[in-house]
Amino acid sequence: MHHRVTAILPGLFSAGLIITLVISALGALIVEANSLDILPLWHDPYLRHVTGFSFTQALLSTLLSVVPAIPVAYALSRRQFRGKALLLRLFAMTLVLPVLVAVFGLLAIYGNNGLLMHGLHALGWQPDLSLYGLQGILLAHVFLNLPLATRLLHQSLEGIPYQQHQLATHLGLSSGQQFRFVAWPRLRQQLPHVIGLVFMLCFTSFAVIMALGGGPQATTIELAIYQALRYDFDLAGGAILALWQMLLCGSLVLITQRFAKPLATSHASALHTRSPQFDSLASRCWDSVWIGFAVLLVLPPLLAVVMAGLNPQTLHQLQAPALWQAVGQSLRIAILAALLAFAGGVAILLTSRQWRMHRQRWAADGLELIGTIILITPGLVLSTGIFLLLRQFTDAFSVAFWVVVAVNALMALPYVLKTLSQPMLHMAQHYDPLCQSLGMGGLTRLWLVEWRALRAPIAQALAISFVLSLGDLGAIALFGSNDFQTLPLYLFQLLGSYQMDAAAVTALMLLLLSLGLFTLVEKLLIRKPVC
Repeated sequence: MHHRVTAILPGLFSAGLIITLVISALGALIVEANSLDILPLWHDPYLRHVTGFSFTQALLSTLLSVVPAIPVAYALSRRQFRGKALLLRLFAMTLVLPVLVAVFGLLAIYGNNGLLMHGLHALGWQPDLSLYGLQGILLAHVFLNLPLATRLLHQSLEGIPYQQHQLATHLGLSSGQQFRFVAWPRLRQQLPHVIGLVFMLCFTSFAVIMALGGGPQATTIELAIYQALRYDFDLAGGAILALWQMLLCGSLVLITQRFAKPLATSHASALHTRSPQFDSLASRCWDSVWIGFAVLLVLPPLLAVVMAGLNPQTLHQLQAPALWQAVGQSLRIAILAALLAFAGGVAILLTSRQWRMHRQRWAADGLELIGTIILITPGLVLSTGIFLLLRQFTDAFSVAFWVVVAVNALMALPYVLKTLSQPMLHMAQHYDPLCQSLGMGGLTRLWLVEWRALRAPIAQALAISFVLSLGDLGAIALFGSNDFQTLPLYLFQLLGSYQMDAAAVTALMLLLLSLGLFTLVEKLLIRKPVC
C-alpha cells in the first residue's frame, strides 16, 4: 500500500501544479480586468467576425490538408521507391519545423518577390497575387499539416494485415474496389482523429496568422487575444476572448474523442510485410501524380530557405551579436523547457500507468487529460496571467524568462505524454512481475529497466519538446524586447522590417538548429546498444 501511494504522488503533484497554474493565471487575468460583462462583448461584431474567421480558415485548412492526404498516403502505402523513407522522414519534420521558417520558405517561393512570381513575369504574365490574407494562411497551414495528416494516415494503412491484401488480389478486386473494401475502413477509423488534430492546430494557430494575416479582415481569436493584451492592455477583452476560445476548443476535443475510436491492429500479420504492387498504368500514374504533388509542396520551400540563406549578407549577419544572443537565449529556454516537460510528463505517466495496471482507467484518462490542458488554453493567456500574478510579488519583467520557459514546457507536455504513454504502459506489463520478484523499485528500476527499455521513445519525446520550444513564437511575442529575444522573435522582427537577406540567414540558422539538434538528441540517446 505504501508503495502504491508513493508511486502515484509524482503524478498528482505535477497535475496539481498544472491545474493551480492555469486556474491562477486565468483568475489573475479576470481579477485585473476592470469589468467582465459578457453580454456586450457577445453582441460585438468584431468578436463574431474573429470567431467566424477562426472557424472558416480552420475548416478550409483542414479540408485542404486532409482530403489530399488520403490519396497521398494511399499512394505511399502501395508504392516502393528510392527515397521513400527520406520523404516520410521529411514529412515527420514538419511537426517540429519552426513555423516562421515555413513562412519564410513559402514567401521565397510564392511571395511577390518569390521564384514563382519571377518565373511568371519572365513569361509575360503579371498576376495580382498576394500571400498575405486568407490565401497565404491556407497555403501555410496546408504546407505544415498535409505531411502530418499523410504520415498519420500512412501509419494506419501500414497496419492492415497482409492477408487482406492477398485475399483482395485472389478475388480479383480492381484498384478502386481494393481501396473501398480494404483501405477505406482503416482510413475511416483514423480520419476523425486526424481531422480533429489538424483542425485544432489550425484553429489555435498563432505564428502563421501573425506573419501572414492581412489585417483586421484576417484575424483569429488567438491573434485578437494578443492584440488586446499586448497593444490595448485590455485585460477584460483578453480574458473574455481566452475563455471563449477555451470553451470552443474544449467542445472540439470532446467531439473528436466521441467520434475517434481506436482500431486494433494485428502486429503479427502487419509487420515485416509489404502491400502487393498495383501495376496497371493508370494506377502507377495516379500514385505518381499524388506523390509528386506532395514532394512539390514540401521540398521547394525548404530548399528555398537553404538557398536564400546563402547570400552576400551571410558572413556579415553571422557576425551580428544580436543573432548569437538570440541563439543563446533560444537554446537556454529550449533545454530547460524540454527537461521540465519531460519530468512533468514522466511523473504523470508513472501515476496513470499505476492506475491503469489496477484497472482505474477513468482516473488515468483524467490525469493525462490535465497534462494536455494547454491544447485548449491559449499560451498567450497563460503567459499574461502568470505575469500579472507575479507582478504582485516581484518585478515581473525580471522573471519573464522563467514565464516563457514554463509556458513552453506546458506546450510541449502533450507531445511527451503522447510519445511515452503506450511504451511506458507496455514496459510495465512486461517487466512488472520480474521487478516485483527481484524486489527492484525506485531509482534502481528507473535506471536498470525503464531507461534501457524506453531509450528510443524518451529520445523522441525530448527531441520534439526541445525543437518545439526552440521554434515557438507564442509566449516570447508578449514579453520580448531588445534585451530579451529568441531566434523566432528576431526572425519575425527582421521580416517585419523587410530586412530579407538578414532574415534569410536567420531562417536558415533556425532550420539547421531545429533539424540538426532534433537528429542529434535522438542519436545521442539511441546510438548506445541496449544491454
